[in-house]
Amino acid sequence: MDPALAAQISEAVAEKMLQYRRDKSGWKICREGNGVSVSWRPSVEFPGNLYRGEGIVNGTPEQVWDCVKPLAGTLRDKWDENVAGFEIIESITDTLCICRTTTPSAAMKLISPRDFVDLALAKKYEDGTISSNATHVEYSSCPPRPGYVRGFNHPCGCFCEPLPGEPHKTSVVAFFQTDLSGYLPQGVVDSFFPRSMAGFYANLQKAVKKFYG
Repeated sequence: MDPALAAQISEAVAEKMLQYRRDKSGWKICREGNGVSVSWRPSVEFPGNLYRGEGIVNGTPEQVWDCVKPLAGTLRDKWDENVAGFEIIESITDTLCICRTTTPSAAMKLISPRDFVDLALAKKYEDGTISSNATHVEYSSCPPRPGYVRGFNHPCGCFCEPLPGEPHKTSVVAFFQTDLSGYLPQGVVDSFFPRSMAGFYANLQKAVKKFYG
C-alpha cells in the first residue's frame, strides 16, 4: 500500500478515536459488572452500533499494550478468545501495518468464522497513553479465504491510559464498530458485542497476570 496514503488514512482514524474518546454524549450503557462498563450509540460509519468499553486493568500501560497491540510481537492471539489468528501482511513502518485477523465461530455457532483485513496504527501521546487505531482496507493480495466470511472493522481502537498515582494500573478504553457481514439476525449481533467486550476485559486481565505476573 502506498505509504503516504496509509499514513493519511490511519491519522484520520486516530483523530476519530480521539473524538470518540472525548465525546460523552449519546452513549447508552448496555452492560456493567466486574468494574467494566460497555455502552453504545448508533454508528455514523455504517448501519450498526459503535460500542465503547471502559475498565481498569492491573498492569502498566506497556504491559497491557503488549497484550493488545496490532503489531508484530503482539500477544493478542494467545489470550483473546475472539481472535483465532493474527498476521501482518505488510509492515509500512514500525508503528503502521496492514494485518489480517481471523475470529472463531461465536454465539453458539450462529456467527461463523470471520476474517478482517485492517490498516492499523500505533500512537503514543505525551501523557503516556498508547493507542491502537484501525480501519478496514481493500488489499488485493489478501482476498477472503474459504471457510471465512469477510467482515469489516470501521474506525476502531483501544486506549491504554496511565492512571495518575497508580503506576501499575491502566485505564483501557476500547471502541468497536464492526460489520460482521453475512445474514445475521440483528438480535444476535446486538447481544454478541456487549458480551464479547466484557469478556475481552476479563481475559485481558488474566493475560497480563499470566505474562507479567
